[in-house]
Amino acid sequence: MSQSRSFRAGIIVLLVGSLIGLAVSLYAYFTPLTGVNDTLGALVVILSTIALVVLTLVLAPLSCRSGRVALRVLILLALVGTGFAGLLLHQWLLTAAMVVGLIGLLMDMASPTASTKTVHS
Repeated sequence: MSQSRSFRAGIIVLLVGSLIGLAVSLYAYFTPLTGVNDTLGALVVILSTIALVVLTLVLAPLSCRSGRVALRVLILLALVGTGFAGLLLHQWLLTAAMVVGLIGLLMDMASPTASTKTVHS
């Protein structure tokens, strides 16, 4: 039971980081005087955070090991790329949200999955 909770905690932290990143990028894109309003970079960050939210929601119920590994690699690349874009856009809160997402991803990777079974010989 605790394995399932720790698995869920990593996914929840990753989802919260992605949603905070989405909120920050939407604020930066639509609010005047942020320095990045109506720019292509901010729009790309909005799309990448939406992709992070979708990938996280797909990762949560997935039980296939190879599928989980592939999604984790994609999520890691998206987190690093979006965090770097946050640095270039001078949106420090966006970069902090991606660090929170990275912590959630690491929690998810460190915890054993609920589908792990002991093999008796």
